[in-house]
Amino acid sequence: MECLSMKRLTLWILVAVAASILTASGCARLNSFQRDGDIRLQGLKAPVEVVRDEKGMAYIYAANEHDLLRAQGFVTAQDRLFQMELIRLLASGRISELAGPAGREADIRMRTIGFLRQGRKHAAILNDETARFLQAYLDGVNAFITRTQDWPLEFKLAGIRPTPWAIEDSLAIAYYMGWGSAANLKDEIIAQMLVEKLGPERAKELFPLNVNPDEVHECPTPDRIRQGSLPAKHHLDLASDPTLMAFPADQTAGWRVGSNNWATGASLSPSGRPIVANDPHLDARMLPGPWYPCGLILPSSRAVIASIPGVPGLGIGRTDRIALGVTNSYGDAQDLFIETVDPGNPGRYMEGGKSLPFEAITETLKIKDKSADAGFREEKVVVRLTKRGPVVSGVLKGLANDHVICLRWSPFETMAPSLGTERLLKARNVEEVRESLRGLTVIMLNFGFADINGNFGWQTTGRLPIRARGEGLVPHKVTDDRDDWTGWIPFDKMPHSYNPPRGWVGTCNHHAVPCDYPHYYTSHVSASYRYRRLIELLDAPGKKTVEDHWRFQRDTLNLMARRIAPVMSKALLKHEDTKALGRILGRWDFVEDPDQAAPAVFQAVYRRFFFAAYRDELGASLVELLADNPYFWQESLQKMVLAGESPWFDDVSTPAVRETRDDLLHRAGLAAIRELGPSYGSDPEGWRWGRMHRLTLVSPIRREGFAAALLGGGSHAMGGSQETLYRASYDYNHPHDVTLSASLRMVMDLGDPDKIMAVLPGGVSGRLFDPHSKDQVEPFMNGGVRYWWFSDRKIRENARTTLRLLPETQGEASDSTETGKRDTLRLGDDHRPVK
Repeated sequence: MECLSMKRLTLWILVAVAASILTASGCARLNSFQRDGDIRLQGLKAPVEVVRDEKGMAYIYAANEHDLLRAQGFVTAQDRLFQMELIRLLASGRISELAGPAGREADIRMRTIGFLRQGRKHAAILNDETARFLQAYLDGVNAFITRTQDWPLEFKLAGIRPTPWAIEDSLAIAYYMGWGSAANLKDEIIAQMLVEKLGPERAKELFPLNVNPDEVHECPTPDRIRQGSLPAKHHLDLASDPTLMAFPADQTAGWRVGSNNWATGASLSPSGRPIVANDPHLDARMLPGPWYPCGLILPSSRAVIASIPGVPGLGIGRTDRIALGVTNSYGDAQDLFIETVDPGNPGRYMEGGKSLPFEAITETLKIKDKSADAGFREEKVVVRLTKRGPVVSGVLKGLANDHVICLRWSPFETMAPSLGTERLLKARNVEEVRESLRGLTVIMLNFGFADINGNFGWQTTGRLPIRARGEGLVPHKVTDDRDDWTGWIPFDKMPHSYNPPRGWVGTCNHHAVPCDYPHYYTSHVSASYRYRRLIELLDAPGKKTVEDHWRFQRDTLNLMARRIAPVMSKALLKHEDTKALGRILGRWDFVEDPDQAAPAVFQAVYRRFFFAAYRDELGASLVELLADNPYFWQESLQKMVLAGESPWFDDVSTPAVRETRDDLLHRAGLAAIRELGPSYGSDPEGWRWGRMHRLTLVSPIRREGFAAALLGGGSHAMGGSQETLYRASYDYNHPHDVTLSASLRMVMDLGDPDKIMAVLPGGVSGRLFDPHSKDQVEPFMNGGVRYWWFSDRKIRENARTTLRLLPETQGEASDSTETGKRDTLRLGDDHRPVK
């Protein structure tokens, strides 16, 4: 009977597996699109060829840039139209059209900031070149939308229909990305709350500590802060304003950009040409991942790139002349201003002695509602603006008169006729790359680049204000009509590095600005440990192969732990009840592998130590806000730990005892045992970092429940942490699931004519059940290599499908093309990179 039961069980399992395979196969066909044959595409000047490889990645062969961009839009929509629609709905404040009332508050906040409003303004001033560049791409997107038979299944499941795209949609996404990368809003709120809680002088002890590892000494605090110019201790009670406090959450939940990026010169490369490596850090948990890769090939040039769906051209990647990657520079382009409401008229605000009217803009929300006749209900909301920007708070009652907080953000004031990125496809050297980036004002990034001539460097983008009063670390109270932003740091004076003698450049979101830089740049930067580890790896003797760079991107040695863990171990070994933790840390090599106990011990104890150090004086709500923003406190707390003693280690709730650093480490060890023991066992030797520190990949259609497991990409053990090159950050308030990691890994050798090493967290396709929606999960998680092909020879060898996009009528093909030919550049033309 037992044997029979096992046979029946096995049979049922086989039937279930077979049913799953058949279902997936059927759904894949249901959610597919045309990859072979011919498609007529309105507006083309000549035929275009789209070759897809073994990963489903498209390589577009066109005879002119107009056709190339149109085809890029069409092909991107084939794979990622639903993802594009989600990004557009979020950026334009329309997510309640999909999510119903659950999206209402987020839509109000996005309408308040006004990304789409700004996109419309920016579209109106674009030069003809940039407008044509964007429109060609969007014409391709819209051409695909007319092919209703090829729409992704996700639209039917979500109950929405795609609508045509306009230039302002792409620009709204660009501004939304810039907003997500800014991340300074929460810093100002925390700083103000610290001032209110502790007073200006004590608060400064917890303010961010900027450390540039390339400097001999620690960079001093900006003069105007060190001299005590923080505002008087007035109580705005920002934490009690739910409107204001929701904005930072939106910022970190959106396009929060981190990243590692480095470029090595010819002297460090076996090929004799520079190598550029990049792994942008985003929330990569939603399949298929934020980046869309494709090849863009013209008779005179070629590029293999990754871009954000909805925004055309070159994001990151390489051409036959240059390679570039990107990190977040965190330039401080945001300030909060405290505005006084006119006591005699709440529809006006005070500018010194003048009373000025709030600008009022009415926005109409369309909220999904099954009970409404058309399936949607409309709601009008009023957005108020001062001359500095939108009001982002309710009315604050903490001062003599009522006040509101408004947000000023430099991208809204520095629109340029060119986006900058549209010229990167044509850049032939690093000088032309830097000149292209001059026009990129919407986002504060750090581009790392190299060219085939052996030059390399990095350049920050965006426009940062020159401030007359203060440094933007706390909200500024408006008391007169003087403009506190007196100008902009010139692009040529923005931080950059070009061909340094060490033979390489790199940025890891750290403080890369020299101590003698004449302007205030930012105080919101990552702790320096990832960059310090990069220094160890790249300064080591010998040339570095592409395989070495690939390995460096997965390096899990934690230099912060190398400094802190010995101190922690000694403190824990003093007590019998934490001695086991101390022994584990004492023999650790500081590599955060997922199958080890030591990383779990270190992370759990250090997290508890942070709360023990600050909760008694800051209170639960403020310390939780601080915990969610490690850039604010990481360097300063580590400095205190290494110094040995600090008043912050004394628990003020026990006045009869003066606690030391080691006392708090002991407490933290006990708290870690209580926290982890019930889930992972009473013996810490059995704890494993990968059991608690996991990356879960989900579908945008279903994030929770049984369907989430079926549609998603699984839950995976991860090594590393916030402070390793193999970055895997988690939320201190909700440990230890990974929330921020690499969203792409790529290594580009300009001496390799055939390929780029690269891997995505999911795959090329954003369609449910598509075989290329999550076929890269396994190599992404386990260090496997995938290639983006660069030469015609390798594209031809790995081709799986070929689609021809043809002009809709013969007459459309009569226009002259870049080469004077009517036919497209074909795969067999042996078009190779320029030597």
